[in-house]
Amino acid sequence: MAGMAQTPPSAEASPEARDRRPAPRLWAVVLAACAGQFLVVLDVSVVNVALPSMRSDLGLSGPGLQWVLNAYTLTFAGFMLLGGRAGDLFGRKRMFLVGLGLFVVASLAGGLAQEGWQLVTARAAQGVGAAVLSPATLTILTTTFPTGAARTRAIGTWTAVGAGGGAAGGFVGGVLTDALSWRWVLLINVPVGAVVLFAAWLWLAESRAGERRRLDVPGALLVTAGLGSLAYGIVETESKGWTGAGALLPLFGGILLLAAFVAVEARTRAPLMPLKLFRMRSVSAANVAMFVNGAAMFCMWYFMSLYMQNVLDYTPIQAGLGFVPQSLAIVLGSKLAPPLMQRVGARNLAIAGTLTASAGYFWQSGMQADGGYLDSVLGPGLLMALGAGLSATPLASIATSGAAPGDAGLVSGLINTSRTMGGALGLAALSTVAASRIGDRTGPVAEASGHALAFRTGGWILIGSALLMMLTLPGGRERDQDPPAEEDPQAGEDRHTGADPHAENFERSGNRAVKERGAHGE
Repeated sequence: MAGMAQTPPSAEASPEARDRRPAPRLWAVVLAACAGQFLVVLDVSVVNVALPSMRSDLGLSGPGLQWVLNAYTLTFAGFMLLGGRAGDLFGRKRMFLVGLGLFVVASLAGGLAQEGWQLVTARAAQGVGAAVLSPATLTILTTTFPTGAARTRAIGTWTAVGAGGGAAGGFVGGVLTDALSWRWVLLINVPVGAVVLFAAWLWLAESRAGERRRLDVPGALLVTAGLGSLAYGIVETESKGWTGAGALLPLFGGILLLAAFVAVEARTRAPLMPLKLFRMRSVSAANVAMFVNGAAMFCMWYFMSLYMQNVLDYTPIQAGLGFVPQSLAIVLGSKLAPPLMQRVGARNLAIAGTLTASAGYFWQSGMQADGGYLDSVLGPGLLMALGAGLSATPLASIATSGAAPGDAGLVSGLINTSRTMGGALGLAALSTVAASRIGDRTGPVAEASGHALAFRTGGWILIGSALLMMLTLPGGRERDQDPPAEEDPQAGEDRHTGADPHAENFERSGNRAVKERGAHGE
């Protein structure tokens, strides 16, 4: 496959010069890519435990507090496709460095914010940086490792680190908020990000697929505005109702903007999201599953953090410590996924992981105001986290299985976009569900009741997702029947240039092994 292994040489470079270029240390590539992804995912959840402190310090309203989360996730989701395509066209290493640099600067601005709007703006800028960085992290792995067990292990490690970042966010946020202040949940990214920037500059080698073309900025703006409008409309339904103009206008506006996005993508010469990709069953079905799972699973950490602090009266650091077992469970699930995929198939494992998570959601929906940690937090949290870890790797593997090298960054961005887009809209929807149950009531009993309804709703969403996977996900040899992805005319050079001298032979042998194991859905 196309590789981050070396920078494609110029037309004048001789084959001998190419062969003399050393292959990168694969462990260093994995470490740099996973460190970048860890920071990106960590900042989705790290602010959860710090939200009460942010509200009191900056005078944020309830809806304003929710936008501290959604400003990040919406720009993250909306610009991720643009970030993936930019990596393909302008270089994966370059976009990794640019995205991480913007992320670090925005983190500094957010940590120093003196007004609520400044914090929300900084979080939106963080989301843009993350949208450029995150697809580059996965593309670096999928273009460095040829198809086969090595790539599956690399993707499993990437998924585990990303999942661990999301899970560890509560613990990290709690420790920093208690020991220092809420500002350090953002400021901590500055020194860590600087170290990762330097390591990536040293260890990663440049590659790109295809010639430089104009980026589809109008498409990115349309999809981001459409998602933001939908999320705003969903939030407004809690106060204005589903028939109120204040909710209907942004909802319909969001639908129109997303329809305009599809129309633009169908007509532009260099679309942000080529609609031809969705003719591939593996891409379309896996991304729909990612979206639906994200809608339910993203909210887990948010509601559990509020439950522990506002209902069970935990301190921020106690709430953070309460997340540690879940963090370990989601990492365990992600690391178990690659060997389990070889035994039961990617499709079957994705379904089993989703059903495991749904069992945890229904268990969590029995939470009470006087609940204990073991039965109201630990038990259901372990099931939810383990199921999330088991389902993410097979879905990512299926979605990227048929992509041409020239579209590798785009498909990687699409995977993360689907999950994050679902998470942003799911947070808005399930927060509205919880608020509708709480109503005008106050106190731990009312809040526990609202959160319980949100988890019950999330459980049914996951049941629906599992049924959808059964009907649509390719499994076993069925996946090999997808129409082949169209190659970028420039991709051949990127695939075979400057890679490990043994990579092409390994890829051929890996492809043979995959075909032999096709019945297992690997």
